[in-house]
Amino acid sequence: MPRSSAGGRKKSGISAHAMVESIVGCKWSLHVLAQIRKGIVRPGALERTAPGLTTKVLNERLSKFVRYGIVRRVAFAEVPPRVEYRFTPFGRRFLKLLDQIEQLQAALARA
Repeated sequence: MPRSSAGGRKKSGISAHAMVESIVGCKWSLHVLAQIRKGIVRPGALERTAPGLTTKVLNERLSKFVRYGIVRRVAFAEVPPRVEYRFTPFGRRFLKLLDQIEQLQAALARA
């Protein structure tokens, strides 16, 4: 049976501005979120999607996403252990914001 952590957004005292800046400011965050959106939800598979993405950086990003309530970590009681990351309802709303940023970038590129 899977065990989930951080199913909802935690009261971290962080502002929305700081959250967006922290995520958009890291070159790997948007890539990792895009891969989870595509269905690549296991850490090892996520790491293999981008040359140069280290385990350390991936774990930092995933931990930050969990802390912000964007994704939840689901651990399965199996041998060997299996962990997956899934979007929370807040995370799905957050993706809409990132989509709008991409649309703005596309509009700027056309101008």
